[in-house]
Parts: sequence; C-alpha cells; structure tokens
Amino acid sequence: MRRAFLVPVILAALAFNISGQQLSLDAMIDRDLASLLSTYKNLHQAPELSHREEKTAAFVAGELRKLGFTVTERIGKFQNAQWAGYGLVGVLKNGPGPTVLVRTELDALPVEEKTGVPYSSQVKTKNDAGVEVSVMHACGHDIHMTSFLGTAKLLTELKNRWSGTLVMLAQPAEETGDGANAMLSDNLYTNIPRPDFAIALHDAADLETGKVGYTPGYAMASATSIDIKIKGIGGHGSKPEVAKDPVVVAAQVVMTLQTIVSRENSPLDPAVVTVGSIHGGTRYNIIPDEVNLQLTVRTYKEDVRKRILASIERIVKGVAMTAGIPEDRAPIVKVAEGTGSMYNDPELIERLAGVFKQALGEENVIKVPPIMASEDFGYFSLDHKIPTTLFWLGAGDPAKVKTSRETGVPLPGLHSALFAPVPEPTLRTGVKAMTSAVLDLMKK
Repeated sequence: MRRAFLVPVILAALAFNISGQQLSLDAMIDRDLASLLSTYKNLHQAPELSHREEKTAAFVAGELRKLGFTVTERIGKFQNAQWAGYGLVGVLKNGPGPTVLVRTELDALPVEEKTGVPYSSQVKTKNDAGVEVSVMHACGHDIHMTSFLGTAKLLTELKNRWSGTLVMLAQPAEETGDGANAMLSDNLYTNIPRPDFAIALHDAADLETGKVGYTPGYAMASATSIDIKIKGIGGHGSKPEVAKDPVVVAAQVVMTLQTIVSRENSPLDPAVVTVGSIHGGTRYNIIPDEVNLQLTVRTYKEDVRKRILASIERIVKGVAMTAGIPEDRAPIVKVAEGTGSMYNDPELIERLAGVFKQALGEENVIKVPPIMASEDFGYFSLDHKIPTTLFWLGAGDPAKVKTSRETGVPLPGLHSALFAPVPEPTLRTGVKAMTSAVLDLMKK
C-alpha cells in the first residue's frame, strides 16, 4: 500500500523537475534574447569571405574567452600562402565525461544582398581575382555563430548539469569546402581533446521557425568541381573541314555526360552531373582553339563518386578521339575542388531527435529527406569513426512557408540574395535545441 502510494508521488516529482528545468532554459534564453539579436545583426552587417574571416574569428574568440574557455586561434593551413587560417577552438573542461564538439562556420558569400532588412550588409571587397564583389551572409552562418555563442553561454551557466569536456569549434572557409580539412591537417585532434561526439546545426529556408529537421544516415552529398579543357584546331568559320571544332566536341560531351546518371549509375544511388559553365570562341565566324567547361558532381557514396569521375574522363577523351582531335591536343580533365558527403550517425541523430521532441514538442521535430547540397562538416567524423550529426534549424516565416507549399512557388533559399531568416524565433530554437543536445550527451 505504501509502495503503491510512493510511485505516483515520485513520478510527479520527476515530471515537475524536468518541467522546471525546461522552463529555466526558456527563461535563460528570454533573458539573453536582446543580446543575441544584437550579435546576429552585427555579424550580418559585417560579413567576410572565405579565407578572410579575420575580424569575425577575433570576435568569436573574444566572446568565448569572456565565458572562460581556453581559446586557440589561427588553426588551419591552406595551400595558397596568401590565405591565413582563421579556425579556432574554445575548450572548457568540467570534470570527467565525454568530449563533445559543437561547430559553427565563420565565412560569408560573394552575394549582393537584396533583402531590404534594416541591417542589410553593405560590405564590398575584392575577391582573389582582384574584382570588387559584395559580401552577404546568404547561407545563415551569422545565425549559426549567434546560436553557437548563445549555447556556449548557457552551458557555462549550467555546469552543474553536465560533466566532460566541451569543445566549441569555429570553422573558416566552409563555402569553399576546404576549411574543415585545413583545420584537421593542422593537427586539430592532436592539439585538442578528440571528441566522442560532433554536432552542428544549419538553418533551412523551407522549414518553419520553431522547428528542427533531422535525417539519419546520408543527409548531404559530396561535391566535386571539375574543369574540362577541350582543345581543337581553330580556323575560319567558312572552312570547317580544315579545322577541328571544339565547340561541336563540347556540345557532344555535354549531351553524352547526361548518360552517366541515366545509364551507368544505379537508380538506388543518387547522383548529379551538372555542367554549370561553358565558354569558348570570340566571334561569329571564328572556330576557336579551345572550349572550357566547369562541372559539379554530387553523390553520397565515395565509390559512386570515383566511378562517375572515371566515366567523365572516359567520355571526354572518347568524344575528342572520335572527332579526330590529335593525341597531342587531348582534352584535360582536372578535379579542382570538392568536399565529402555528410553522414549523420543514425544512433546519435535518433537520440538527439528524442531530446528535441522533449525540448521543443514532438510536432516541431520533423524527419526530412536527404538533399544533394554539400557541407564539409562530415570531415570532422574522420570517415565515420566519430559519431557526427548535423540537424536543420527552421528559419522560414511559417505563413510564407505554408503559402509556398500550397502554391508550389519556392521561397528564397540558401545562397539567394533574398534569403532573410526570421531572427528571433530562429535563434531561440537554435540555442534551445543545441543546448539541450549537449546537456543530454554530457549529462551527469
């Protein structure tokens, strides 16, 4: 009789304790919200291009130091000597337990902002080619950094609720796909505690604010950039018989490349081969000496990527040979840059999905399909040896998202000059979700 009475009392006490802790987290975010919004707007107005995130990195490092983190700056070596490494980590040790890495990105894009918000970026700078370009946080890295700093602050105040080592990592050059590898190549996991878990968030324009999305397994594709130079023999447009026309060869190459996905690849292994740029010739009546193409290849699996790259080279050289182009003018196929796929550790992401449902409400946690966009956060997993996951943070106005779904007209997405997250609810959800995730992974 006594035991039967105690069970509901204990359960009620536990429920009250959990509810009280959650209300406390909400109250802390409410307290910090004005400061978070100010940070976000300041970051949005001062974007910096990849490899040039000097002021942004210094700001993030300073904020982490104020919170008591041991900060190491200038992590990351790039092949081009003019690019400094602006990666940084803040480490906070709080007793025994797991090491959890939380990542944000620092860089912005060469995009001229057209959102019309009062805090729009007016920044202009010169790119690597010396051309003046506008700069904008068109991928939401300002949202990511602000959520990152808000999470770091709450976790320093909630040290009695977790135990272990917290690593806050700010990565440069995500947009160029080489920032994560640059940090790893600079002995990242030798100089800081190797994480037991690595997590990150990314805003999503087509997901309502207040919600988060998750994808177990492959969530984002690898991206490989390829340059193709097709050499011909130029001549007068009126005498094509004495030339070898690289424009015709390039046209045949573009069409034949489309057969790779449709006829050489399993439909169960998603892949994309897109020719995004083709340039050749100067006048109507001149057959040029060469044509240049630029491609992007997207896959989830590494073996599929390698097979597609081999097919591209075979097709390009085969078409040129069929056209009678001499061997000494064989096409050049060069893999210029790339990033690996993003694989969400299924056990980790399912665990965090449960945490998010408890923190945000089950209706606000959505399982979403994988996409073919790319992100280099997956490199921090060391080929899946470290459980790693990235989840989506809703940043869209709910009414506009609803209208978009009803009409089929897409909203301005990531990398658009019109991309404008709704700051307050997005930041509130980002800080709450990430803080809840870390507290669960490091709970006492």
